[in-house]
Amino acid sequence: MIRLLCFFVWMLYFTGTLAQEMDADLMRIKNRMDAIVQFSADLQLDLEAPFINMPTKLASMHYKKGKDTKFSSNDFVVLPKRGLDFAFSELFEHPFITVNRGIEIKNNKEVKVVNVIPTDDRSDMAVATLYLDVKNERIAASEITTKKNGTYELLMEYENKHSILPSYVEVFFAMEKLKIPLNFMGNDTQIDRKTMRNMDTKTGKVILQISNYIIN
Repeated sequence: MIRLLCFFVWMLYFTGTLAQEMDADLMRIKNRMDAIVQFSADLQLDLEAPFINMPTKLASMHYKKGKDTKFSSNDFVVLPKRGLDFAFSELFEHPFITVNRGIEIKNNKEVKVVNVIPTDDRSDMAVATLYLDVKNERIAASEITTKKNGTYELLMEYENKHSILPSYVEVFFAMEKLKIPLNFMGNDTQIDRKTMRNMDTKTGKVILQISNYIIN
């Protein structure tokens, strides 16, 4: 009986230990991104929403580890509050556990699916699903649910097999989570407010083309 009890306790400990192990492929990708101290890049931005017609906007992006990503433009640029942290620093800021969900095909590519679950109440993230390009050690797509700002999805493409930061990004998000007055999008933006009011779910997509990276 005592042996059986000890075996049961050992199994609980062993199972708990396995549950806490970090996914090795994800950690290699994380370590690669952690090596980026700062970067800047030029953006071409297009907004796709059924009730907004906004011309292409140009901006520049500046990232520094531990700081909020900054954007600058000669014109107003509408950006979702979340979804533009290409280094995923916010997701990995606090302790987390991972769950391997196996292999899938996404955008005609084989990817490894991993859930990232923060274990610290300070995290703004509830859960993330990351689609890993294991061969090239980078993240191909993500779906992240936050505690206060809804869910957003990213699809990313890269210039070549060596790139760690994307050259093309699609960000899907809930428009109501922007928390930006729509009349601040610029005089060249047309808004169909009737369509906007009649929509049950106001979703949108930001398309980013990113060039001229300077990475340190």
